[in-house]
Amino acid sequence: MAERNLISAQTQRAPPRSITTTFLRKLHDHAPNSTHLAGLLTLMVTGAIFLLLTGLTVAGTVLALIFFSPLIIVSSPIWVPLGTIFFLVVATFLSMVGFGVVAVALLSWIYRYFRGLHPPGSDRVDYARNRIYDTASHVKDYAREYGGYLQSKVKDAAPGA
Repeated sequence: MAERNLISAQTQRAPPRSITTTFLRKLHDHAPNSTHLAGLLTLMVTGAIFLLLTGLTVAGTVLALIFFSPLIIVSSPIWVPLGTIFFLVVATFLSMVGFGVVAVALLSWIYRYFRGLHPPGSDRVDYARNRIYDTASHVKDYAREYGGYLQSKVKDAAPGA
């Protein structure tokens, strides 16, 4: 019986693994497949091409500034006023176009409002109009009520007037 328990205990124990075998097994389990490798290779090639193009662009810009800076400095009395005038013309044109778009939108909203089509925000306009009308009627009633009171006070102060 003791012999049987000894044999079953030995068969249940796993054989000891070495550290190298465990590391290789984990590495194999996490190894990328061919699709991942192709994607990684594509990413690296694309990144290298973009890095090369960025370097060429920066180098070309620096060389152009070195070679053309004397020409830019000599001709700047011409370019600065022209650039200022061009900026003002473009800014004026864009402002006028923007004001035109706002005017058309406003006229369209007003047209829909007076046609009774209830454009967005018309409820707030109606509420404001009703508040103004109510306030004006209250002020008118207040003026009628206290206007006579003040008129009688003036007659009391100056009976001959």
